[in-house]
Amino acid sequence: MKYLLPALGTVAAAALFFVSSQHQTAIAVDRTSHSETFQQLELFADVLARVKNDYVVTVDDSDLIEDAINGMLQSLDPHSSYVSPENFRNLQISTSGEYGGLGMEVTSEQGLVKVISPIDDTPAKRAGILSGDYLSEIDGESIVGLTLTEAVKNMRGKPGEPITVTVLREGEDEPLEITMIREIIKRKVVKHDVKEGIGYLRISQFNEKTEESLKTALKALKKEMGGKLPGLIVDLRGNPGGLLDQSVKVSSVFLNGGEVVSTRGRAASDTQSYNADGGELLKNVPVIVLIDGASASASEIVAGAIQDRGRGLVMGMTSFGKGSVQSVIPLRGGRDGALRLTTQRYYTPSGRSIQGTGIAPDIAVSAVPESEIKGKDRKEADLPNAILNELAEQEGEAETVVEVVIDYPPEGFKVEDDYQLQKAIKVFKDGTYAKSLASIAG
Repeated sequence: MKYLLPALGTVAAAALFFVSSQHQTAIAVDRTSHSETFQQLELFADVLARVKNDYVVTVDDSDLIEDAINGMLQSLDPHSSYVSPENFRNLQISTSGEYGGLGMEVTSEQGLVKVISPIDDTPAKRAGILSGDYLSEIDGESIVGLTLTEAVKNMRGKPGEPITVTVLREGEDEPLEITMIREIIKRKVVKHDVKEGIGYLRISQFNEKTEESLKTALKALKKEMGGKLPGLIVDLRGNPGGLLDQSVKVSSVFLNGGEVVSTRGRAASDTQSYNADGGELLKNVPVIVLIDGASASASEIVAGAIQDRGRGLVMGMTSFGKGSVQSVIPLRGGRDGALRLTTQRYYTPSGRSIQGTGIAPDIAVSAVPESEIKGKDRKEADLPNAILNELAEQEGEAETVVEVVIDYPPEGFKVEDDYQLQKAIKVFKDGTYAKSLASIAG
């Protein structure tokens, strides 16, 4: 549970009320700190008044203050921000798994909107929007410099309305104009299939419906395969994450109790461990988890737990590296919006922080030939104000370079033929799964 602190004036009054002789020095220090804070707040008020009175055009106070709050929060890290009342309502709808829009997870980077991942079966995915694309205009109007909240608001609209976005893409000489039709986004977060006799689950996001959808998909998959799964591929590629509790519930399907993830805040006492439920649903079923550079957050929790617990193999490319937890803290019950504030880092069962480093696969396999690898693909560590991986720095690992042997598809290989998926199926069929898992554990 999150608690909102009272206003500074209330804190100061309470501190004065409980003064005792042995605490005079501490109170004096506290008063000094509050005095400096009040001076800075007075400075802010002076600047606001000067802008309001003297700026060349009339400005809206609420817009200025909201921008100032966002500026403060976004200077902390890429994921902290102010959520307006309207967008707080939209956020609640989004995590429930149904909303109106285009269907892509986005972030803000250097004044542009960057696509983290398009969502399966949405206008963005069908139109060919790719992870790593930058959006610079909406319907011919520049969105450069807008807050992420403002840009997302401009992308949303009535279902059935067209929208044209200008896309800046690595390797393209000219901007791309892509037109889509807005629609209600109903995320089918889990899909199932049978790939050459191997079970396949695609999890596209972790929202309130993920656990339920996963269990429904597993039931259908088992029925299609006559009740026996010789192997299961869990595809988390391009999955931008979502709700922490859903990552734990999904991990419970593959683990029989034990730790999935732990979170640690600023204080040593602010540590919490999350364990899987007992009675895994897929006992003794071999598992391969597919990840890539767009697998983030909750996806990395699941992959890291399965990897650390020796429950299966992780295959693909190193994940995005978002190892921080954001708490959504309503302000005055949500009437004034909310804070999306980074409050903790999360750690895999072995104690690894993947913040900025990501989950490295057990078997590195690229989706595209080596000649097509984009050297400028962005990860969490590349984002402005990204939080450092404190464990890597403490242990001197930040300077360590580990050579990874990557299996690339041959030149001319068609991306749609999915080289990573083919390699996962091959590992099951050629009998090397158990040997690979044992060698990693050893």
